[in-house]
Amino acid sequence: MAEANTPCIQVQVCHALPDSSFLRALTVPAGTTIGQAVEQSGLLQEIPGIDLAVNVVGIYGKKKPLDTVLREYDRIEVYRPLQADPKEARRRRASGKPAKA
Repeated sequence: MAEANTPCIQVQVCHALPDSSFLRALTVPAGTTIGQAVEQSGLLQEIPGIDLAVNVVGIYGKKKPLDTVLREYDRIEVYRPLQADPKEARRRRASGKPAKA
């Protein structure tokens, strides 16, 4: 926890699933990294399938490494793995062929 004279910042940690979402506001000491904030948020305990070595994280839609130092009001997003290759899906739509099951 931050010492009394250590400045703190406000951040959010979010993760979306098809049927639910996780959004938590945190007050963390200035200098906190993405990885530290995700740990403090409780996300990894609430959704145990997340592995920060595998899942990509970002701030406002831009990929960032876990050691990125946070700034005031950053929203940390923990992304799910892609279900389909976007390029392949685009090719299928352009050709008019149905998706393979």
